[in-house]
Amino acid sequence: MTEPRFQKRTLFLIAYLVFAILPIYWMVNMSFKTNEEILSSFSFWPQHFTWDNYKTIFTDASWYSGYINSLIYVAINTVISLTVALPAAYAFSRYQFLGDKHVFFWLLTNRMTPPAVFLLPFFQLYTTVGLMDTHVAVALAHLLFNVPLAVWILEGFMSGVPREIDETAYIDGYSFPRFFLTIFLPLIKAGVGVAAFFCFMFSWVELLLARTLTSVNAKPIVATMTRTVSASGMDWATLAAAGVLTIVPGAIVIWFVRHYIAKGFAMGRV
Repeated sequence: MTEPRFQKRTLFLIAYLVFAILPIYWMVNMSFKTNEEILSSFSFWPQHFTWDNYKTIFTDASWYSGYINSLIYVAINTVISLTVALPAAYAFSRYQFLGDKHVFFWLLTNRMTPPAVFLLPFFQLYTTVGLMDTHVAVALAHLLFNVPLAVWILEGFMSGVPREIDETAYIDGYSFPRFFLTIFLPLIKAGVGVAAFFCFMFSWVELLLARTLTSVNAKPIVATMTRTVSASGMDWATLAAAGVLTIVPGAIVIWFVRHYIAKGFAMGRV
């Protein structure tokens, strides 16, 4: 009985992997083709292999500047999100105050709200204060969604650290900043890695706010990829190459925090 079950599980996993990897493979396959070959034939590998699509992205400022802009505001957002979320999560995990559970739930409701709800307020506010088409504009807008998620993740990791560690450090004469940076933070580095990963991924793939709040100077790659239609039609090959390069930063981040993500799932907080 064990062997047939094992075979069924193996076949199911193989089918799932093929289903999950096939779109990525097909995008990579298209990125090495020309538009003519993509539209005229169906093949599992390029008949006329070319690097021209990648050369276009690396030499055309309208393409590679999109990646630079995205990395800038994603980095700004991730740093600010963690800086704000760390003390907030510590307060929720260590102190009890009036309405603490209600405030914690309210933070999560912000994360559940669709970005389109906040589009008009952000647009009008940034137009008034002169932040439109800047990296800071997108980074600050994404804080509304990333900070609640980071607080929720970090609070779970912090609650797993015994309170006796705090008390012992204070008895030994540690100030709070010194204790938090030298003792407490290394104990929750897995949580920081998980929170940073989710903040990065949301800002990297979010389209609606990033596209609406930018136009030229801070236009991200996700917005650039939606504007590839010309008089001659859709530039499928270049778009596929851009998609492949868009996956790379996320894959690199996942590689570095994969152990932290697994630990987060084991703790039941991710």
